[in-house]
Amino acid sequence: MTVAPAPDRRRRRHEQTLEEIVDVAAAIMGEEGVAGLSLGEVARRMQIRTPSLYTYFPSKNALYDALFSRGWELLNQAMTTSWEPGGDDPHGSLLAGVRAFTRWAVEHPAYAQLMFWRPVPGFRPSPEAYAAALTVRDGLHAAIIGLRADGVLRADVDLDEAATALTVLVSGVIGQQLANAPQDGFDDGAFTGRLPELVLMYLARYGTRPDSRSTTQGDDHGHPTQPGRRRGPAADDADTGTGGGAAAVRRVRRPAARPHR
Repeated sequence: MTVAPAPDRRRRRHEQTLEEIVDVAAAIMGEEGVAGLSLGEVARRMQIRTPSLYTYFPSKNALYDALFSRGWELLNQAMTTSWEPGGDDPHGSLLAGVRAFTRWAVEHPAYAQLMFWRPVPGFRPSPEAYAAALTVRDGLHAAIIGLRADGVLRADVDLDEAATALTVLVSGVIGQQLANAPQDGFDDGAFTGRLPELVLMYLARYGTRPDSRSTTQGDDHGHPTQPGRRRGPAADDADTGTGGGAAAVRRVRRPAARPHR
């Protein structure tokens, strides 16, 4: 006599299959771009029939929704594990946080496109998926409050304005890097390499005592490094206005990298 699987076992199997589908979909997005995701290709790689996917996701937008949520959860995990706001060097901590956020986005371009921009016509994240983005946003606001309390930002700074300005700064770097120098890594990027000086510009506008020693050069923890970072052709292009650097910056305009609804 055949015994039906216990409900808990069926639920675990269902959840495992959901995760596998999202894994495969993320891999396809990484290869083909966000808009290149195909349910048929997901099914082929999982060796199941395409209609079987609808048991787990009623539409492709529902799958995008799961990918959107996972992306923000992964970013939140990366920020939590690689960045400690405040500390003995809050200026360096600010740079470290900016670098950690930007690094993750540059190293996960497909997720970044889905999370920050609108590459899929008609897709809007559900409230449940958007909650993951709000967790990251709330962490940013908490960090801004901490910077003001530590005296890094002026006491009269509008917190919402300061947070928005920081996201615009970061989004600009991410957008330019992914659009104009996608072949660059984070560490040798023509645009990511500008983060220390951009943070100084941010502090010049909102800060009380910007310290160039903490932010001129830094590793992912905000510790100063030796000047003279490794540069590639794209970085030279960005300085001279030739090739795919600054000239491309003038041609390509990106929306702000912020969670969309």
